[in-house]
Amino acid sequence: MRYRSKTLTTWLAVLGGALGLHRFYLRGPRDPWGWLYWPLTLAGLAGVQRMRAFGQDDRIAWLLIPLLGLAISAAMLSAIVHGLTPDETWDARHNPGRPGRRTGWLPVLGVITALLIGATVLMGTIAFAGQRFFEWRLQPAPAAAGRRGPIPETVRTAPGRHSTRAQRPAPTPGSSGSRPRRCCRPRPSAPSPRCASSRRRRSRR
Repeated sequence: MRYRSKTLTTWLAVLGGALGLHRFYLRGPRDPWGWLYWPLTLAGLAGVQRMRAFGQDDRIAWLLIPLLGLAISAAMLSAIVHGLTPDETWDARHNPGRPGRRTGWLPVLGVITALLIGATVLMGTIAFAGQRFFEWRLQPAPAAAGRRGPIPETVRTAPGRHSTRAQRPAPTPGSSGSRPRRCCRPRPSAPSPRCASSRRRRSRR
């Protein structure tokens, strides 16, 4: 039975944890949890490729990319757990019956690196998923956007009250809905009282 190093396990989780290399190192190639990293990582990489090919509006990429962030975050968490395990507990769990070895500062450096990478990736994943979710909720429905109808217009009817009515589209010149303007002719003014009395006298004569 070979010796399993805590330092090597920690750095395998940091560098290749998204592919389950630290799990395969500790428990062999038949470990099911190690193979679980593969579909998450490959799906996330496929989402990155789709976004590069189809742009940022590809909704399938919105669902796939966070899987890559979750796989990397889980690997960094494993690196932190392995690196902070005491040497005696590590040897009793993974190297029973063998003399203990001191690991030094290399696992601690791996823990610090995993903490920086894991926090950055996890925060980026949450921000990306939240932004895409709210963008999807704020997008108008296709059926409502394709309807054509009168635009409601708010008209003030009384102080503090509003009524909504349909705004009629402006008629284009030459269309059937446009009405010709009527020419307003000046009306003849009424005759003055003097003119009326003179006409009466003439008619009597």
